[in-house]
Amino acid sequence: MHRKLLTASIALLCSGSLLAQPSTASTQPPAQTIGANPQLPKPNKQTIPTVHIAPAKGWPEGARPIAAAGLSVAPLATGLDHPRWIYVLPNGDALVAESNAPPKPEDGKGIKGAVMGVVMKRAGATVPSANRITLLRDVDGDGTAELRTTFLQGLNSPIGMVLVGNNFYVANSDAIVRFPYVAGQTQITTTPTKVFDLPGGPINHHWTKNIIANADGSKLYATVGSNSNVAENGMPAEEGRAAIWEFDIASGKGRLFATGLRNPNGMAWAGGKLWTVVNERDEIGDDLVPDYLTSVTDGAFYGWPYSYYGPNVDVRVKPPAPERVAKAVKPDYSLGSHVAPLGLASSEGAALPAPFNAGFFIGQHGSWNRKPRTGYNVVFVPYDGKAMPTAQPVVVLSGFVSADGDAYGRPVGVAIDKRGGLLVADDVGNVIWRVTGAGGGVQPASPAN
Repeated sequence: MHRKLLTASIALLCSGSLLAQPSTASTQPPAQTIGANPQLPKPNKQTIPTVHIAPAKGWPEGARPIAAAGLSVAPLATGLDHPRWIYVLPNGDALVAESNAPPKPEDGKGIKGAVMGVVMKRAGATVPSANRITLLRDVDGDGTAELRTTFLQGLNSPIGMVLVGNNFYVANSDAIVRFPYVAGQTQITTTPTKVFDLPGGPINHHWTKNIIANADGSKLYATVGSNSNVAENGMPAEEGRAAIWEFDIASGKGRLFATGLRNPNGMAWAGGKLWTVVNERDEIGDDLVPDYLTSVTDGAFYGWPYSYYGPNVDVRVKPPAPERVAKAVKPDYSLGSHVAPLGLASSEGAALPAPFNAGFFIGQHGSWNRKPRTGYNVVFVPYDGKAMPTAQPVVVLSGFVSADGDAYGRPVGVAIDKRGGLLVADDVGNVIWRVTGAGGGVQPASPAN
């Protein structure tokens, strides 16, 4: 019986018709779910969640995303292998983590896991990991990388990168490793030194690990996502996860900096505070739960898995923990449900025209479980002098999904380059896009495609 159900589920999914009941589709305008005080509907537990995938196709010859008015977009480099993350070195070289999930033998077992495997395959998320960091150098400043070299290889699903002094740190899926770096070098061949362990397999459900350093380079901060949707694998499997860790470089010691963050990814410093974007939980409706942007307070608990967006209890989690819920911190800013924010960069150092000169750039990978789709774009959230978000997002790049519902690309990591352009990693189009101010397209701003 289970095998027949599995076969039928996968067949329905591959035909694009495995959807939740029509009544579960979104009924809220996107703007109501975005901002400091989103309107949250009642949860609608879904036995079969909405599945509304944009199948990964890649860009047609000559096509590119649509830039907002006053902006222009062009490829810095094409033909990459699932580029996920970008880090810009002081000399202007752009490093690109070409990466995908490591082996996760205990993740995705059973009927639900098998169906999710098909979902991820259609979304372009199951290609083998290149386990490589590639260096791109725009030698003549024309916006195209003339030099491309393998900077590092033989890594373990790398994402986060940061240079501290002469030490280059990489966040693999299970550890932070260190390499010696000499300014201007185009390849590192030395053996890495492991400096900090990170929670890894055999489940390693949210495998991406990002890192950032503090201002004086004495500490590293690392994101670690949960091992499940809402702790269905048990809380022992979540030890050290759904959190941001702080590591002291001198002592080699680490501690949990903030917890209850289901799947934090991008991080940035702004207004003297650490900020992150977080992917929230699924399967309680197309308009729940909002993914969010928030400042991160030392010692704070943000609710996962017991509650969401502050004190809103998730009744699926057993046993409940009312004492934890009472301490749950409400995030600063909702980005909308299921937009899948991954990349985050402050506008500091950017050379883009208003209104893109004071705020956060966010790469939104896009929904697979919401109808209509949302995300699949790069947005800009304006902030005030204290780096607090002040307005609705403005779309920077759109057009990643065709009129037929195919994904030409999916935005992931974002970074500001040495000349003030915005770099965007596109892991379906296999492109690094560069956005500049130069009278781009005329697509009106909208919070979703």
